[in-house]
Amino acid sequence: MFKIGEMAVYPAQGVGKIEAIETREFSGERHDFYVLRIVDSDMTIMVPVGNASQVGLRNLIHKDRIASIYDLLEEKHGACGMIASWSRRQREYNEKIRSGDLFEVASVLRELYQLKENKELSYGEKKVLDLTRKLLVKELALADGSDENQVFERVEKIFLH
Repeated sequence: MFKIGEMAVYPAQGVGKIEAIETREFSGERHDFYVLRIVDSDMTIMVPVGNASQVGLRNLIHKDRIASIYDLLEEKHGACGMIASWSRRQREYNEKIRSGDLFEVASVLRELYQLKENKELSYGEKKVLDLTRKLLVKELALADGSDENQVFERVEKIFLH
């Protein structure tokens, strides 16, 4: 259960702050909702308290696991190029992003950077790269208490070797 003022991650949208817990009535039944304001977009999302785990609402990654994310990004192998068509890769990427698992998001980012070394990315691929980088950088910076620009530069440096 989240408390007002805590940070939480909503899959594919990013990090948000629990601004309130409200009770609403639907079909004669009362339900509690987290009111989550997404940090990057200022979007407000209402998440049923009882369904929070099913929709993937979770705490920020623990500080102890941040190094593992960077290790994953630095791995040079991956499924790069195994799925030939963009539509199939896009479906797989979207599933990983919607999972809300930061390690899955990082694996998509790594694969797109590896793909970028061999060819120019399509518009859709660039959009997914930007989204995954934004989601990853924001969460790592908030979890570590560091500056987003520093995290961004560290991520970029991994791929610029």
